[in-house]
Amino acid sequence: MKPLGDRTRGSDSAPHRRWAAALVILVAAISLGTQPARSGDAVQAVQPSAIAGRIRPLDLVKSSVSQVLAAVQSQTAAGSESASHRTEIRRVADALFDFNEMARLALPRHWSAQSPRDQDEFVRLFTTLLERCYLSTIENYAGERITFLGESINGSYAQVRSRITTDRRVEISIDYRLIDRGDRWEVYDVVLDSVSLVSNYRSQFNSIIRTSSFGELLTRLRNKQIEAHVVPRVGRGS
Repeated sequence: MKPLGDRTRGSDSAPHRRWAAALVILVAAISLGTQPARSGDAVQAVQPSAIAGRIRPLDLVKSSVSQVLAAVQSQTAAGSESASHRTEIRRVADALFDFNEMARLALPRHWSAQSPRDQDEFVRLFTTLLERCYLSTIENYAGERITFLGESINGSYAQVRSRITTDRRVEISIDYRLIDRGDRWEVYDVVLDSVSLVSNYRSQFNSIIRTSSFGELLTRLRNKQIEAHVVPRVGRGS
């Protein structure tokens, strides 16, 4: 298994709708958790096992989405959205995703040219963009069925495979790419049918920098002019 830059296929030419679909997978990673057991469903109660004292990549992803599902269900039971629910979702997301790595990979040709101050601001703005996306879309995908298919580990990199099945039997394959940070695994990319979320952002950011400047990219992020795709729920359609 290799880092993102060596493995992404077809990213720069991916259609806009697939970019949006890839973003949904980030939402799904955070908003979908273990559902009641059904026939043939691979999702079970999380039983963490250790690799040198650490939680395995598969168990980390399953545990994280379960925690967020609990927050979503609590919010639904309360009948209203609260700051505490959003805070809990952000807390779990921050522990699961390596937003610093995702931001760096979104600017591979431009990252080192920026000052530490601009790098820090970009990470903060990019993280806010991702949060805006999944917090706005989370309820659209809560309650769908997710099946975890397994994990593979190769040195410092790992991949967790899963599948979402909507109530209309639409299946969406998902790969979570993780990196070993020494004391824990963290997700640095999410892939839908070989279409990478990070690489699609990278294509958009590169276009802005190429036609204008990095400063313009920061300005658009500050002013929320980079579109945060909120994708309608698949299945249970009206």
